Amino acid sequence: MFTSIAIIGRPNVGKSTLFNKLTNSRDAIVSDFPGLTKDRNHGFINLKNKKAFLIDTGGIVNDKEEIKEAISKQAWNAVMESNLTILLFDGSEELNNEDLNIISRLRKLSKEFVTVINKIDKKSTSSIKEDLHKNGIINMIEISAEHSTNLNILKSELEKGLSEISIDVPNGKKVAILGRPNAGKSTFINKLINEERLIVSEIAGTTIDAISIPFEFNDENFILIDTAGIRKGYKYNHKVEYFSFVRSMYAIDQSDIVILMCDINEGLVDQDMKILNMIIENGKPVLLAFNKIDLVSKSELEKKYNSKKMQSEFMKNMEQVEISAIKKKGFKKIFNLTDKLIKKSQTKFSTSMLNKLLEKFVNASAPPAISGRQLKFKHVHFGGTHPTTLIINSNQDKKIPKNYKKYLENSFRSELGLKSIQLKIIFRKSLNPYEGKKNKLSERQLKKRQRLIKHTKKSKK
Repeated sequence: MFTSIAIIGRPNVGKSTLFNKLTNSRDAIVSDFPGLTKDRNHGFINLKNKKAFLIDTGGIVNDKEEIKEAISKQAWNAVMESNLTILLFDGSEELNNEDLNIISRLRKLSKEFVTVINKIDKKSTSSIKEDLHKNGIINMIEISAEHSTNLNILKSELEKGLSEISIDVPNGKKVAILGRPNAGKSTFINKLINEERLIVSEIAGTTIDAISIPFEFNDENFILIDTAGIRKGYKYNHKVEYFSFVRSMYAIDQSDIVILMCDINEGLVDQDMKILNMIIENGKPVLLAFNKIDLVSKSELEKKYNSKKMQSEFMKNMEQVEISAIKKKGFKKIFNLTDKLIKKSQTKFSTSMLNKLLEKFVNASAPPAISGRQLKFKHVHFGGTHPTTLIINSNQDKKIPKNYKKYLENSFRSELGLKSIQLKIIFRKSLNPYEGKKNKLSERQLKKRQRLIKHTKKSKK
């Protein structure tokens, strides 16, 4: 069981700022835009000699609108899961009905909570402390999350309030789930873990933060990272969408593999290709998961696969799997492939094996001559992972024809089984050990050379 702490409060009281400060991270997006956090965000807080699981939640409001009601429900689920709750108030504003409703419900649940007043750095005439006293809350901690004021006092109070339960930071293979909005990423994770952990809505853009969830499949530990849907034109839209894109980039960087989820009804569109290129540029292995397969007939599916994009050479180098998140179809296959690709992407290939392959490829198709000189490849060695990097030493580096580079890349990819694994080949010019070193002639050799030159000139006459 986790020792866990939930942070709750109405929107824009500084929950995400406090979460980031306590976890020493930037995992939660912070903005003046209210209602930014929607799903629960998880991190770890160090409390002297132990760690606790910290949960950031969306703002709780009394609103029957579907999405706002779902956000509030997620926040209360976090409270039920936690050993301790941080009840956060905005110290620059007056106590309002939403605050009072949160206090009332928290008491009905009989959950332990620590009352925290945030934003004490702001000048204000608010009477929130007096109002809290009137409502039976005597002990409270005043902080400024933004300026890290009194956070040590808060940590000490949290440590006192927690029961002595040990906690291990979950380890596992990190799997980032990327895709366009409404591709079914959150549904996939919810069905996989048999829990309504993430908000699922037909409203595009419900997930904003990158949410990490420990998970076990076939005795293997995984950490699933659900990310925001990356929209077209994210760079020029509202700053929230841009931050979501940045968080997705961070998720790619932290992951061992990326599952790119696509809606099979719409096929592979330009935005999917842009996201795919983004993953490839980061050097991470990628698995294409075509979701909502239950909604497409066999004839329609055949048309999708016969499209130009799907038939391209580029797509043939990608592992693909068909799934239905809502019906839990294809889950076993997707994780078998995920495990296989992670292991392959972390493989370190021996120099002897690589050199045998290079010799085989050169013998099968001889390299061309460049400026009258035969192109020679001397040796190849392994250079690193993510992407899998090979370094080839030759007598040329910049003038090697692109088609021959592509030939070597395709040959290595095929022989090493690097389908869906990013491969980078670096060509280096081998240094000539005698370059720049000229032998100095002795006096006797110089005189002999001059006599030879004179003799040659006389003989020409």
